[in-house]
Amino acid sequence: MNNYNLLLGLSLSVSLTSCTTDIDIKQHQPNNELVYKNESLPIEQRVNLLVEQMTLKEKVSQLFDKSPAIERLGIPEYNWWNEALHGVARAGNATVFPQAIGLAATFDEDLIHDIGNAISDEGRAKHNAFIAENNRSMYTGLTYWSPNINIFRDPRWGRGQETYGEDPYLTSRIGINFVNGLQGNNDKYFKSVATIKHYAVHSGPEVSRHSDDYTASAKDLTETYLYAFKHVIAETNVASVMCAYNSVNGTPACGNNELIQNKLRGEFKFNGYVVSDCGAIADFYDRKSHNVVTSEAEAAAIALKAGTDLNCGDHHGNTFSFLTEAVKKGYVTEDDIDVAVKRLLFARVKLGMFDQSENVPFSNIPKEAVGSQAHLALSQEAAEKSLVLLKNNALLPLKGDEKIALIGPNADNQTILVGNYHGTPINPVTPKQALEQRLGKQNVLFSPGSSLTSNIYTHFKPVSADHFFHIDHAGKQQPGLIAEYYPSNHFDIQPTKRVIEENIDHQWLRSPINNDIEQEFAVKWRGLFTPLETADYLFKATNLRFTLDGKNVDGAITLHKNKLYEFTAEAKFNHYWHSNVIQPTASLSWLNNSENLTDNALQAANSADVVVFVGGISANLEGEEMPLELDGFSHGDRTHINLPASQQLLLKKLKKTGKPIVLVNMSGSAMALNWADKNVDAIIQGFYPGEATGTALTRLLYGDYSPSGKLPITFYKSVDDLPDFKNYSMQNRTYRYYQGEVIYPFGHGLSYADIHYNKLDHNFDTETNELILNASLSNLSNFSADEVVQVYLSMPDAPIITPQRQLVSFKRITLDAKSDKMVEMTITRDKLMYVDDNGNAQSYKGRLIVTMGAGQGIKMSKSSYLTTEILLP
Repeated sequence: MNNYNLLLGLSLSVSLTSCTTDIDIKQHQPNNELVYKNESLPIEQRVNLLVEQMTLKEKVSQLFDKSPAIERLGIPEYNWWNEALHGVARAGNATVFPQAIGLAATFDEDLIHDIGNAISDEGRAKHNAFIAENNRSMYTGLTYWSPNINIFRDPRWGRGQETYGEDPYLTSRIGINFVNGLQGNNDKYFKSVATIKHYAVHSGPEVSRHSDDYTASAKDLTETYLYAFKHVIAETNVASVMCAYNSVNGTPACGNNELIQNKLRGEFKFNGYVVSDCGAIADFYDRKSHNVVTSEAEAAAIALKAGTDLNCGDHHGNTFSFLTEAVKKGYVTEDDIDVAVKRLLFARVKLGMFDQSENVPFSNIPKEAVGSQAHLALSQEAAEKSLVLLKNNALLPLKGDEKIALIGPNADNQTILVGNYHGTPINPVTPKQALEQRLGKQNVLFSPGSSLTSNIYTHFKPVSADHFFHIDHAGKQQPGLIAEYYPSNHFDIQPTKRVIEENIDHQWLRSPINNDIEQEFAVKWRGLFTPLETADYLFKATNLRFTLDGKNVDGAITLHKNKLYEFTAEAKFNHYWHSNVIQPTASLSWLNNSENLTDNALQAANSADVVVFVGGISANLEGEEMPLELDGFSHGDRTHINLPASQQLLLKKLKKTGKPIVLVNMSGSAMALNWADKNVDAIIQGFYPGEATGTALTRLLYGDYSPSGKLPITFYKSVDDLPDFKNYSMQNRTYRYYQGEVIYPFGHGLSYADIHYNKLDHNFDTETNELILNASLSNLSNFSADEVVQVYLSMPDAPIITPQRQLVSFKRITLDAKSDKMVEMTITRDKLMYVDDNGNAQSYKGRLIVTMGAGQGIKMSKSSYLTTEILLP
C-alpha cells in the first residue's frame, strides 16, 4: 500500500497546470481531410496526427476493450476481445486444431507456424465477413488474446491445457512459431495481433487468482517464469502482452513497475501494448481481491503509469473511465494517456483498419478459407503428431481383423475433441465415428461403460422429435413445439416470430429474427413432452432452461411411458463472453440413467477380441475458474490426478475378462496412470487433439503411421510429494527439479519404428562458444517414422543448484524404413550458461553432461539415447 501511496504522491506533485481538461471539440477538428489516413505516411506519424486531434475524453474512451466509435475522426468502434488459442474461438464455425498442450506435444516448429498461419487466415476471413455486414461486436476483431505461454509448473492447474507445457525452452519455441504464423510476415501490416499471456508468474489456483500474491525468486523469474516472454519478444514482433490477475512479489501484475517497465519494456525491449486480464485492474480496489487502493481512479492511474494500456473490464465495468478523474486529481497526466492511446492506435493502423481495403493484402481472404480442405488436413496432421504412445506391449498396431469393444465415457464425447477456448468444429470426428467408419458398425461394440466421474456422464443424445407435441388452435395434438422468438435478450416485448419446431437442437448460423449475422434475441418453447419408455432420465440443457409440469429438472428424474408432461423452455443470447450471439447454440439432450453401463461394457468386451477404452477427463472438469466441486476437481483445478474412480473400477473389471486392453487417456494435464501402467497392454495419451481426433487415433491404432508425439509435461505418480499448489518456488517441480520417481517423464513417447542412436560426436567452437553435436541414427524396422531428437544438458559443477537436466534443443526428423541418418544439432552459447541466485546468466565451466536421444534417458532403452561428458573451459 505504501508503494502505491508514494506513486500517487509523486503524481500529485506534478503542477496542476499540466492537467488537461476537455476543450471545445471544434479546436480539435482538423481543418482539412483526415491526414492520418494518408497511407503513404509512416505509421508513427499517422498515429501522432490522429491523437493530436482527440479530446481527453475521446482518448480515455479508446483505452477500454469495448472502444466506441469517434465518428468525427473516422474511427469505427472496435472490440479488442478475441481468442485464437488453437483455432478461431467463440465466433462460430472454425477449424479446431489440437489444444495448445497438444500442439506442444508435436515438438514440430514448422507445423506450429503453419497452424498459426491457418488460424489467422480463418480469422481474417471471418473478420472480412463481419465488417462487410458492419458487425463489430466481441469476437469479430483481429486482436487475439493468444497464446498462453505460462509455465505448466503444477499438474493441478486446470488451465495448464492452454499452455505449451512445463519447459521454458519448448514453450518459447512453440510460442515463437505460433506468434509468427498468427501475425504474418508482411512488412507493412499485421495479419492479426498475437497476445502472449499471462504476464507473469501465473499458473493457479483458479479459485484465488484475483487475490493471490506469488513470491518468485530472481533465479526462478529469469530461468522459468519470464524465459518464454523474453525469447518470444526477442524473436518475433509480437504486438501485445496480457498482464495477469495475481500479484507478484507484493504488487499486482497489471500495476507492477518491476515486471512491466523494468523487465518487459526495459530489459526485453517490448514496444507493443499491454492489455489487462479481464477485471484485473478492478481487483486493485475490490475488497475480496487485492484491495490495495480505495478508489477506481487510483487503480486506473497505477495501472496506466506501470504501463498497462488497455483495460478489459469484464463484469467490473471500465475502471479506466476514471482516468479523466485521475487527470483532474493529478494522479496521471494527459501525456501518460497519450502514450497508451498511441500504442493501441499503432496496432489498429498496423492491422490496416484505417486503410483502403484494396491496399491491405489480407482483406480479400474469402470465407471459404474457414474449414478449407487444406486446414482440415493440417488439423489431422497435427492430431496425429500430438498423440503420444506411452506404453506398448507389442499389442499395437492392431492387425485389422479384430472385433473391437469400444468402451469409455470419452469414446463418443465431442468435448474431448476441442478442450477449452475453441470454435465450433467443421468436421468433428469422435473415436466411435472413425472406428465405425473404418471397420463397420458390426465390428465395433460400443458402450460408454461408466460416468466420466461421479454423476457426470457424456453419452447424452438430443431429445428427438417423436417426444414433442403441442395443441393446435382446434384443440388437437400435433407434433413439435411452439417456438416464439423475441428481438431482444429478454421477454418484456412481443415476439416477432412464431414457428413449430421438431425439437431443440439448434446452431443458428444467422439471426432467426432478421437473418443478421448476429443479433441479441430470446426464445421460448412450449408444448408437451412424452417418453417412450418408463425409466430414470438425466437431461443436459445447453444454453437454455426448461421445466416439466412447471418444475425445474435437477438431477435424475423418473418419467413414465407415454405420459404427457407440460414442457416449457427458454433461452437468451447476449453480447457477452459467456453468451455469445455469433452462431449461438441451444439444445436439449438426455440419457437413460436406468441402463447398467457396466454390464453393457463387460458384455461388449466378452464378445470382442480387443478392448479400446477411451477415458480420462474433459475440459468440462478442468479449465478456467469453474464452479464445479467434485472428487478430484475444484473450481477448474484438480485436487488429485488419479483416473476418476468410476473409470478405474470399470477398467479393473475389464481386465478380468482377459481381453487385451488399449487405454486411450484424454486430458489436458498429467494423469497418475499407476494401475494402468502395470495392467493394460498399451496406453495412448491424447491432449484434446482437435476435430480430427477420431481419425488420427484410428490411423494410429492400425499402423497407418508411427506415433511421434512427446510429453510436454511430466506424468507424476501422484501430487502428494509436490509442493503446495500456491508455492511458486521451482524446487521439486517439473522434470528439471523434481526428485521423485515418475510414471512417464517429460519428453517421453514411443514409436512403432525401431530407431537406434549409434554414435555421438561433438566439437566445441572456441570462437563462437557453440557446441556442435553429431549423431548417427538407424531405423532398423519396416516402419517409416518421424523422430523427435532431443538434447538435454546437466551442469554438475555449477556453484549453485541448477536443473538436473535441461532441454536445450530438439529437431523433428523423418527416418525411412531400413535407413540411416546423420543429425547435427548446434547448442548456442546462451544454452551453455546457468542462472545464478541473483537472476543473472553466468558462463558455465566444468563437466557438461550431454544427452541426445528420444527423451531424457530416464526409463529408456540404451539404444534410444546417447550420453557424453564434455569439459567446458
